[in-house]
Amino acid sequence: MIFLWTDILFWGLAIFSLVWYLRARKNPYWREIFLEVRSSRMAMMSFILICFYIFIALIDSIHFRNSSGSVSSLLDVFLAPLVQGSEKSYSAPLALKSFFKSPLPPEQGGGFSTLPLQYAGKSAWVSNHTLDIFLRVIVSLFVAILAVLAFRYFKRPQRSYLIFTFCFVFSLSLFFFLSLNYHVFGTDKTGTDVLYTSLKSIRTGLIIGTLTTIIIAPFALLLGIAAGYFGGIVDDIIQYLYTTLSSIPSILLIAAVMLIVQSKLSAEESVITADRRLFYLCVIMGITSWTSLARLIRGETLKLREMEFIAAAKVMGISSWKITIKHLAPNVLHLMLISIILQFSSLVLAEAVLAYVGIGVDPSMQSWGNMINSARLELARDPAVWWNLAAAFFFMLGLVLPANLFADVVRDALDPKLRGQQK
Repeated sequence: MIFLWTDILFWGLAIFSLVWYLRARKNPYWREIFLEVRSSRMAMMSFILICFYIFIALIDSIHFRNSSGSVSSLLDVFLAPLVQGSEKSYSAPLALKSFFKSPLPPEQGGGFSTLPLQYAGKSAWVSNHTLDIFLRVIVSLFVAILAVLAFRYFKRPQRSYLIFTFCFVFSLSLFFFLSLNYHVFGTDKTGTDVLYTSLKSIRTGLIIGTLTTIIIAPFALLLGIAAGYFGGIVDDIIQYLYTTLSSIPSILLIAAVMLIVQSKLSAEESVITADRRLFYLCVIMGITSWTSLARLIRGETLKLREMEFIAAAKVMGISSWKITIKHLAPNVLHLMLISIILQFSSLVLAEAVLAYVGIGVDPSMQSWGNMINSARLELARDPAVWWNLAAAFFFMLGLVLPANLFADVVRDALDPKLRGQQK
């Protein structure tokens, strides 16, 4: 086993979240919020999709050395057929021949022609290409129907859950059966399956989103509440701090710090160096991205500190520390949650921008940012190679959209004014 920095942090965060949930269920306040969230069908369907992404990232965060001595993850073991089925260069989704023409040897008449792919189509159920794909779709439909029938028999859920179960199981089954014989999203310049790259990029996207927000949240919460509640010199210092940081373009600030960090990284194994570069990127993005949320929390705190329940707490002799923790923090949680979840998508996009200027994650690490960056040149080709960008967009949307929908419901459950209005 090899323990990378981000592996330890991501698994630690997952275990901490699970332990906190199990303990929080015993608290009447949190139990009411959990019941409120569970009553929302949209929230629960979004949560299942998020859990699927988290599961992929977790098994991709278990690293070890394989028989050849290189570092692999548990996800690489599950996706071994996709790794072993690499082609020589570009191929379109579900294609049987290469995308660009290659020169033919003189004994074959010379000239140029699209050559058959080395692995795609070799495990076809039937010889006809279209019929083979159609049969795999039918089998996927059959598996999805069986899943719906089993779910309905044991749970008897509402219609929306049955529709979601059907779509979710059908999508997973279709990707599985098609990937056994085809490159579902085609291949890239080096012949690597784009589906494999997209799945490996899930870990990078989640780590950037979660670890960065873990750094943003305490900075913004503590400084925002302190500035709004205490006021005076404390407010002036914190305002000066986040105003100064906000005046510096974040991309330039991140670029400057990352260039310094890159020069200090030791020349170790590429996987370890790439992982540390990812860790430092999360830290730098977190330190430079808390200002807008702190300003928002400060404004909400300024309003809350004038309310009667805060005045009553002061009269009862409750300390300022307890007031900020037990009274102010719970009333700004809904603002913080929706802000950091909405910022999650911007962090993933920021990674793509940083990859574009060469200071994002290491080029050897799979990420949606690197996929989008490579698509920049691929779209300029004739004919255009579009599937790298399409795959990155598809998987990013599959993560960001459910996260935003789930956060919206949790925000309403945490907001005392809106609690009890979920359907």
